[in-house]
Formats: sequence, C-alpha cells, structure tokens
Amino acid sequence: MKVLLVDEQPLILSALSQIIHSLDEAITVLTAGNPEDAFALLAADGAVELVLTDLVLGQGIDGFAVLAELRAHYPALPVVVVSGVERLTDMVRVIDMGAMGFVPKRSPQCELVEALSLVLSGGVYIPTVLLGLARTPGINLAEAAAAADVVAGQQAARWRVPAAAPSAAVMRPMAEAAPGPAAAGNAMGTPAATRAGMAALGLTPRQCDVLALLLKGLPNKLIARELHLSIDTVKDHVAAVLRTLGVGSRTQAVLAVSRLTQAGPGAGDLP
Repeated sequence: MKVLLVDEQPLILSALSQIIHSLDEAITVLTAGNPEDAFALLAADGAVELVLTDLVLGQGIDGFAVLAELRAHYPALPVVVVSGVERLTDMVRVIDMGAMGFVPKRSPQCELVEALSLVLSGGVYIPTVLLGLARTPGINLAEAAAAADVVAGQQAARWRVPAAAPSAAVMRPMAEAAPGPAAAGNAMGTPAATRAGMAALGLTPRQCDVLALLLKGLPNKLIARELHLSIDTVKDHVAAVLRTLGVGSRTQAVLAVSRLTQAGPGAGDLP
C-alpha cells in the first residue's frame, strides 16, 4: 500500500511518515512539499491508496482548490485533511467537498492513528464538535459553524490563548462488514444495525446503498458506476435520502447517520 503526504513543512512530513509506519511498516510513504509535486507523483504512480494533505500549502496556494482538484481527477482516492487550520467552517467545507476526514494537527498521535485506521477501512472521520453543532433539528450547519468560529475567535482574543482543539469521534460506513482497528469509542454500529435504522426511516435497500457510497465521498458518477445505475437515478436516490434525513448536504447526512446509530432503537424520529 502507498500513502501520499502533502505538506510544506518537512518536519510535519517526517512526523506523519513515522505515524503511518506505526500502522504498518509495509506501507510505502510518498511525500510532496507542494501540489505540483503531489500531482506529479499521483500521475506517475497509480498505486496510491490514500492522500493526507494540509490546507496551508504555501503562499498564494488555495488548499481548498487543491482538494477540489484531487476530488475531480481522482474521485475514488480517499483524501484526509490534516491541518493546523481548525475553523469549524473549514471542517464543514472539507467534508462537503468529499474528504474522508479532518484531523487537526494539534490532535494527539493516538487520535490521528485512530482516524487513519478508520479511513483505511472505509470510514469517515468527523470532529466531535461538528456532531454537537448538528444536534438541533433543522439547524443550518454552515451557519452554526460560522457563528461558533466567531465566538471562538472572540474568546481567543480576549484570553490571549488559542481556541481549544476539538476532540474527535469516529464513524463506520454502513457498507463495512468487519470492524476495523478504530471500532472502539464512538464508532458507528454494525452494518446490519445501521441498515435497520435506515429502514426504520423509510429508506429502501437501494437508497441505503447510495447513502453508504455517498458517505465515502463518491460523486454521483462513481455511485452510478458502482451500482450500475444511471446518473439521473442516482440523483433521485440522493435527493430522497437527504430529504428523508432532513438534511441538505453530505456533511449533515454523515452527522445524521451518526446520531441515528448512536441513538439506537427508536431513533427513527431523527433528525
């Protein structure tokens, strides 16, 4: 297996490489200090199975634009953002763009290992603070995140200390049958239990399939290819899933499924 690390700081690349090798010494780690080198490596080596990238990649470089290009050119390649930028609005945007997780650089090493283990097994890693923001039915997550960022900024300025780094929760996708290394803690339940919860909400088996792939960050085109459906049919299923969950974005769908799973029996009333 090969993992590509993209960060402008050599010390960060070295530290992340050590963490990756702590998961499995057989993993080959490729490193790039800028987007140009990263895309050159991806073009030259089609065996890369995971990308970790920062949002801050040098002066004049838009990390979100780099993420968008990765998703456009390599839609099936899992991407995790590991960044010192910890604004909640950025976390929401990253997940909405199809990243498989957002891990703050200030996270303890054990949390990063847990997150990477989960993503490598097909899961999505979401900061707990976003789960907390989404508990209110009908909330606009983007607006709530923006408001929380303003408050955090005001508190940081007042007390002259950095805003507290959020802890993180992990979730498993519905389609994964075997529990991965990160199955402990706040992980999503078994596929059977999760699908039962989805059925309780009124989702059809095919809509459950679509949601499972949606949570993995796959765009409609790849979902259609994976399930042998037309793009229009996939769009209809996605719209039905979001409508049933009472959400308007992929991030909110992830959060809604997490709350549904953690709530257990009787959670069909969510969101």
